[in-house]
Formats: sequence, C-alpha cells, structure tokens
Amino acid sequence: MAHPQRPTPDVEELRRFYVGKLITELPMPAAVLDVAPLKRHCKTMLDAVDSLGVGFRAHVKTHKTIEVARLQIGETSKDVNIVVSTLLEFEHVLPLLGECRVKGRNVNVLYGIPLPPSRAAALAALGQRVGPGSVSVMIDHASQLTAVERFHELAGFPAGIYVKVDTGYHRAGLPPAGLNKNSLLERIAQLEAEGKANLIGLYSHSSLSYNDSTAKQAMDNLADEIKGCVEALQNNATHFTAGKQLTISVGASPQVASIENLTRPAAAGSPDGDNLRQTIQQVTQNTPAGFQKKLELHAGVYSLLDIQQMSTQARGFLGAIDDEVAISVVAEVVSVYNNGERETPEALVAVGTLGLGREPCAAYSGWGVIGPKSYSAETGNKPRLIVKRISQEHSILAWESDSQDPIPLEVGQSIRIYPNHACVTSAMYGWYLVVDSSKKETADRIVDVWVRVSGW
Repeated sequence: MAHPQRPTPDVEELRRFYVGKLITELPMPAAVLDVAPLKRHCKTMLDAVDSLGVGFRAHVKTHKTIEVARLQIGETSKDVNIVVSTLLEFEHVLPLLGECRVKGRNVNVLYGIPLPPSRAAALAALGQRVGPGSVSVMIDHASQLTAVERFHELAGFPAGIYVKVDTGYHRAGLPPAGLNKNSLLERIAQLEAEGKANLIGLYSHSSLSYNDSTAKQAMDNLADEIKGCVEALQNNATHFTAGKQLTISVGASPQVASIENLTRPAAAGSPDGDNLRQTIQQVTQNTPAGFQKKLELHAGVYSLLDIQQMSTQARGFLGAIDDEVAISVVAEVVSVYNNGERETPEALVAVGTLGLGREPCAAYSGWGVIGPKSYSAETGNKPRLIVKRISQEHSILAWESDSQDPIPLEVGQSIRIYPNHACVTSAMYGWYLVVDSSKKETADRIVDVWVRVSGW
C-alpha cells in the first residue's frame, strides 16, 4: 500500500463551481493564473533554445500541473526532459508522459535532489510505469550509489546519473576540483560497466542571478556556471570514458531566461551577450579533453514569473507586471486608513503569509506588489502599492515610497497581488483558477481550473 497522501480534488466539480465566474465573484483568497503570458513565456523559451541549438529540461516544481508542463515541453517530436522536486510531481504528470511516449517522444524525468535512499523503491516503481531510460538521478556522495543499485534491482533498468557540481551557490554538489570525493567517479564508472547506471553528465543549479538587476549580469552568471562545469570535466578527465558524450546541465530561471536576449534582433549590435554566446559555442562546438559535450539548460519559474524574476531584469524587454506575471492572488480589501490613523496611509487585506508566502526580494522590501490595474484609474504617476507588512492571515498595503497620498482602494474591493516567489505562493493552493487576458472582453472571467499536486 502506498503511504497516505493529501487527497486531490475533483477537477470537474471545481470547474462546475468556478468556470464562468468573474474574479470579483471568487471566494478569496484565490490563486489566479493568466494563460496568455504563460503560453508566451513557454513558447519564447522553446524558441530560444532551438535557435541556440541547446537542450532544455523543464522544471515542474513551480506549478505542479499537467497543463503547464504540457506548455513547457511543447507540441513537437523532440525529447521530453523534465525535473521534479517530489515523487508526487512525477506521478502527477504520468498521463502526460504516457501521451508523449505514444507519440514516439523519448521521456526522461530527473529527480531534482541528490537521491534519498528512502525514495529509491518508490522512484523505481514510477520508472517502471514509464519504461527504460525514463529516470535520472543526482549524485554528490558515494553513499548514494547504494540507492542507485537498489533502483536498478527494482526497476529492471539503470538510472541515468548526473553528478551534482557546486559552481558557487553552495546548496548541493561538489566543487569542480573535488568531484571524485571518496572515489565517487570511479564507483560510478564501475556501476556503468556493470550495467547498473548510466552516466549522463554534470548538473549545476546556481541561483546567484536572483541578485542581478540587468540582462548582462544574468547572461554572465549563466556563462560562469557553464565554465564551472567545463572546469569540472577538465579537472576530472581521467575518470571519464574518452569519446563519451557528456551533458552539462545548468540553470536557474533568471540566467536561463536571459538567453532570449541573444535571439532577439537587437542582440546583433550589442556586446552584452558576447561572453555567453562564446561560452555556449565553446561547449557545443569544441571537444576539450576528448569529450563530446551537450549543453542542457534547466528552468521552471520562467513560465509563470513573479516579482523576484521581474526584478532581475534578465529579459530587459519585458513589459509591465500585469502583462508579464502569470500568477496573482486575488484578495479582498477589508479596511482602509487614509485619515491620519497611521503615519502614512495604509489598507488591510484578508490574505497573509499562508496565502502569499513570506519570501523576500532583493530589489525591494515588500512581500508582494498590487497589480496597477487594480487601481490604475486613480494612480497617475504614483509609486507602487506593495504589501508592506504581513501576518499569518492578513497584510498591510502601503505606497513603496511612504507617500502621503490616499490609498485608492475601497472596503470590499477585490485586488490582484503579484507574489515575490511564485513557487512558494502556489504551494498554498490546491488549484489555479485560469483566466485569459488575450480575450479582452472576458479577461477577468474564469475559463478553466488546473489542479496542482500537493505533498511529497
């Protein structure tokens, strides 16, 4: 018997209740997903990696839905490579993976943390449902290889292995000069020779670009991450089979999304992307140390965006928050303090940490930004209205600049708050209420409900 999990709601029942309602008619707080920017971001990413001739692995941890995963992988004949953070994410997208295999697409799911020994059996069971070659794991410690052998024993086929490299973010992985800690690479080679594992390559995930504020910084961070993995290959060349194709998988949404700057017409005359462009070419066209190298980029939250992502300006050509960030939380204003009750005007809304998260953003001190379209008729050139303070179930809104201008909101009004971190905010909800801003007449009306998987 599988261990108990949180129940998944009946999507048809949810659709009967929500579809057709206006945003202003929703029980609040509610997580709303605008499919128009979502589709656009997924398409531009796929177009960019195709243009540059590199691979792409879509992370599904942000949204945890079949519907967004489908947009991330696209409707092509290309290989389907995804990353999951939990095994429930893997199980949730099994129907989509099955569809892809029926269409002749190769499928590979990477478990996105160094393999926990306790999860080897469950991972093997999922792998059996997809088929040989469908599962990859991260490894950064020799003791984890026992779980890799266990996977092979139970699944009946070897797992692919990415050796996790720490290129400076210090969350997981080994430094480029120390990949063979405790004979790790030698033991992987032995397992590969025995048919119990398949070394795919190196994997780095560096979120240093979250502190960036220009596209050039994001592109340079991606270039540095790639160079760190190339350094790891060169430092450990004697432990890899000569002539073997090895994949270098790098990313985090800001720096990966920055590749779109290279494929825009304006990029031709700008030197900002030269470092990244040359680094990509060196990996994909050269064979230092005798290795055939494939470059794979991985990212997830680029699809929805959030205030953290927008603040990095990794794609300097993006528009306003209302037009680019796909996720928002609809919340109700419950009080307004415009008459000197506080040092500056404020408003109280009925959503807090358990509906927004409490994730900081390097670019400002707030916990979310109120969509300008919620109050645009009265703002003029006023500063941003932000979530200034936050408690468990409510938040205080104020002008970002401590302006004395009245807050242009009314008690009972529904507003849309754009969160700092879409991954964390999404986790507060069991489903997304979908709107489509490309249809101007019905942009605020719910057109679908997408269920998220919840748990581990």
